[in-house]
Amino acid sequence: MTSAELLTDAFDRIRDEVHAAADGLAPDRLAFRADPDANSIAWLLWHLTRVQDDHIADVAGTPQRWTSDGWADRFALPLDPSDTGFGHGPDEVASVRVDSAELLTGYHDAVHAMTTDYVAGLTDAELPVVVDRAWDPPVTLGVRLVSVISDCMQHAGQAAFVRGLTERM
Repeated sequence: MTSAELLTDAFDRIRDEVHAAADGLAPDRLAFRADPDANSIAWLLWHLTRVQDDHIADVAGTPQRWTSDGWADRFALPLDPSDTGFGHGPDEVASVRVDSAELLTGYHDAVHAMTTDYVAGLTDAELPVVVDRAWDPPVTLGVRLVSVISDCMQHAGQAAFVRGLTERM
């Protein structure tokens, strides 16, 4: 297995978890929050997809699907189009409401396609290239990709947990 195949497999698993957390849920279940300070399934899946979109588009040198493919308009959230959800408080979390699970998974699928197209072409020699000097130590492409995978899997797991809570109600 090559590094590119390994990365593709990891991003495929994120996509599978996003679908498992969202598929078949009505808008009220997607918006459910265990308490006023908790994250909803909709927010968790939107946020993880926005982060993946933002970070992969940055390293790939391509436009984000959120704006270039019109997803920001389809979601019509009361947030700046550059917002990825980082640092959101309870009010911003509550503002991420969607009309359907298909909207969330459709956006994720578009980002997944961009991501897997990009990582499929990577070579091992590209992974140690520094992509962000704002950190100490500077962040390499490999570290950035692992960071995105880790963040996305954590949020997908949280969404699955919240889905489980809604099924017990």
